[in-house]
Amino acid sequence: MNFTTFSQFFVSAAEKNGIFIPNETQMQQFYRFTEHLLEVNSHTNLTAIREPIDIIDKHYIDSLLALHLIPKDARVLDLGCGPGFPSIPLAIMRSDLEITSLDSTAKKIDFVQKSAEILQLSNLKAVSGRAEDIKLRKTLGKYDIVISRAVARLNILCELCLPYLKIGGNLVALKGAKHKEEALEAISAINVLGGKVIKIEQKELITAQNQAETRGIVVIELQKEPPTQYPRAYAAILKKPL
Repeated sequence: MNFTTFSQFFVSAAEKNGIFIPNETQMQQFYRFTEHLLEVNSHTNLTAIREPIDIIDKHYIDSLLALHLIPKDARVLDLGCGPGFPSIPLAIMRSDLEITSLDSTAKKIDFVQKSAEILQLSNLKAVSGRAEDIKLRKTLGKYDIVISRAVARLNILCELCLPYLKIGGNLVALKGAKHKEEALEAISAINVLGGKVIKIEQKELITAQNQAETRGIVVIELQKEPPTQYPRAYAAILKKPL
């Protein structure tokens, strides 16, 4: 797909979904990233989504549905970033943000780091590690926003994410059609960890084929410091979620 066709599809997708349309420089970055993603993905499994149109819809637009929930100049952690979603689209569209991409899979972090260099994203750094590692948490510090997409059910995700937030900071959890069910399931975990659900947004992601796919964004504010024993080891979290 050439740049002109790519841009046309991206503009159409952005308009359908109420997303800010990238400027020329940003569009060039998205196009270059798509080329790089497809090239690396041809020999290293990063994503099952392999068509540029689907990448626009299901990676880029999907990642940007929460853009309006991130305040200006925020320090943002993308926990479980995979090959850079939502952190790379956010970094392209919002140069004011200071973004850390965190994932436990080294090949994905290597890809994110290389992509940031290719795209000259000075506002993005990539870190390999496990979210429940206490030393890593102390090294990274506290964030205004922790954002996470397609990582774990919300009751598990809260234990991993909330300890990284400043008091008054927000977890922005990008979820699918069962977001309300997950929010109810996570009430106990949210209470134990010092959080409060402050917003649940439901959106319909409109694809290039004009199909509507339900998305949910659950926003949880950290109101007091989580107890020091959290997060537990991941195996313990899975065995007995809060």
